[in-house]
Amino acid sequence: MEILAKLGIDWKLFIAQIVNFAILFWILRRFAYRPMLAFLAERTERIDKGLSDADAAHKKLGEMEQKEREMLEQAKKEAQKILEKAERLGKQNYEKMLEQAKEDVDRLMKQSELKMESEKAKLLSDAKAQLAELVVLTTEKVLQEKIDAHKDSELIQKHLKSLG
Repeated sequence: MEILAKLGIDWKLFIAQIVNFAILFWILRRFAYRPMLAFLAERTERIDKGLSDADAAHKKLGEMEQKEREMLEQAKKEAQKILEKAERLGKQNYEKMLEQAKEDVDRLMKQSELKMESEKAKLLSDAKAQLAELVVLTTEKVLQEKIDAHKDSELIQKHLKSLG
């Protein structure tokens, strides 16, 4: 202790300062240092969690973008299939309509031909009936007025002129 006294240190004061320092160290450690370390550890943990969450979100975003691309590609393929089907159905409908139109034209042509043949036959029968009537009338006149060949030829010429 004499050594401390020669150095100008009061040993009682020195021990009191060591005790005060130990108490202060214990108080700071208990109420300041440990909570500060806990706070820093919690903050570090939150930052790490935030970084891992950001990485997970980035990966999920990449996956979502990939899924979106796949869905768009699939939608394009389905749209193409629908367009092809619609085009095929349109062509089939066009061909059916064209075939139906041809059938209608053929049917109308046949009906027209049948009608024309019917009218032709009617006209021919009317013409034959009129011709027969004319022949009968002519024959009656010829028989009533027939005297000689000369008179016969005059009558034929007269009736031909009246017809033509």
